[in-house]
Amino acid sequence: MQAARDIQSFTATKNENDYVQDAMLRAAVERKPEIIGEALQQARRFFPGAADLISDSQQVIALRNRLIHGYSTVSDSLIWEILQKDIPILLRQTQALLDEFTP
Repeated sequence: MQAARDIQSFTATKNENDYVQDAMLRAAVERKPEIIGEALQQARRFFPGAADLISDSQQVIALRNRLIHGYSTVSDSLIWEILQKDIPILLRQTQALLDEFTP
C-alpha cells in the first residue's frame, strides 16, 4: 500500500505534461508499480486466490513485467493514465482486504 500512496504523493501536484517532461519523477513513479506488481505476484504464490480479489491484478503484474524488462513499448502517457485511474481503486481494494483479514 505504501508504494501506491507514494505514487499519489509524487503526482499530487503534477499533470501529465509534468510527468512526461520530468525524468526523475518518471523514474520514481515507475519504480512503484514494479513493487506493487511484485507484491501481487508473491501474494498469488503464497496466498492463492488472494490477488484475484484485487481487480486487474494480472494487468498490474503485466505492467510490472513491462517496466522491469524495459520494453520499449511503454508509453509515458499510458503509464500516467493507468496510475491516475487505477491507483485509487487499488488502494481502496487493498485497504478493504486488510480490514477484512486483519484482526
